[in-house]
Amino acid sequence: MTLRMNSLQLMILGPLPIRILAGLTLLLHGLPKITDISGVQSFFPNLGLPPELAIPVTLLEVIGGLALLLGILTRIASGLIIIEMIGAVVVAKLSKGFVGGYELEFLIVAICISLFISGPGRISIEYDLLKREIFPRGKQLVDSLRQKSALS
Repeated sequence: MTLRMNSLQLMILGPLPIRILAGLTLLLHGLPKITDISGVQSFFPNLGLPPELAIPVTLLEVIGGLALLLGILTRIASGLIIIEMIGAVVVAKLSKGFVGGYELEFLIVAICISLFISGPGRISIEYDLLKREIFPRGKQLVDSLRQKSALS
């Protein structure tokens, strides 16, 4: 058995560590908001946001974090999280600068862009249990791009 991995094997396994990291980060940021949703609702007007937005934002962080962690609905969750993180930067973090401000949000955006492009990877509920990706056109697009790049 050889220890060398080809690039396709790395692409298959590559999303796993970043998916786990982003999923845990979002989950651990969302769970405290669930336990103190009234505090989050009272904080949102300070940012110029309606308090009703606290519930969907909190649910996206918890459910989206779980989705990334488990590898189910990965592309959909990633797209929604990208939108939320960009919103968080524009509304709350931009004035603080990159370091100590929005570096975490940008890191999560970068991870989610990668997951949006690559999908959940081989070790995921979508591939292991369902034997298919729930958002199949995304997989078809990535597979066709892989074939084109292999030909050139």
